[in-house]
Amino acid sequence: MKKIALVIAAHPDDEILGCGATLAKMARTGYSVHSIIVSEGITSRKSKDSKKQLLDLRKANKKSSKIINFTSMQLLNFPDNKLYSVDFLKIVQTFESIIDKIKPSIVFTHHSGDLNIDHQIVNRAVITATRPIEKCPVKKILTFETPSSSEWRFDEENTFVPNYFENIEKFIKFKINALKAYKSEMRKFPHPRSIENVKSIAKVRGSTVGFRFAEAFRIVRQIKN
Repeated sequence: MKKIALVIAAHPDDEILGCGATLAKMARTGYSVHSIIVSEGITSRKSKDSKKQLLDLRKANKKSSKIINFTSMQLLNFPDNKLYSVDFLKIVQTFESIIDKIKPSIVFTHHSGDLNIDHQIVNRAVITATRPIEKCPVKKILTFETPSSSEWRFDEENTFVPNYFENIEKFIKFKINALKAYKSEMRKFPHPRSIENVKSIAKVRGSTVGFRFAEAFRIVRQIKN
């Protein structure tokens, strides 16, 4: 049986920040890896040249996708930071249609407690679209942390507490290079969404479980035949 993984992320660069190295590892170790970006990622920003920013972001997304080696990448173009304005059923049905076509056994998505409202909605829609009914191909759901969203919630109830770690010692370079492609989205240290901090997180997660670098996840559901 072909091994297929899918990441569903709210905004361009979330897929790399959250699990870019793991996806690069899977793409190079026998998996067909697919990426879905839900929001166009620009319209909520105050900008005089949003069209150019959108074009640049599309180019960055395409470049980073090649670095990770995605089998396919799809942009859904829902409104940025306004997913609450979209009928929730429409989002769920869109995810269901994609999952039915791709048939992934593993799905990665946002942590439910993220500060960003789009992340929260995407998480809820993924969990709904992958409910374990007959013929649902998804057997494992992993949520990831997103710097500048997961750690900024500041309350114990919604804290990201990982229970699954992926060794990315040989693959962190792909994550860093893919993030560098998203030049407009990255910030200078000590901002959480900086190259330095992303490396630091990978070191901390790695040292937690005895690796030099790791990405951390929370298992939402795992079904074994």
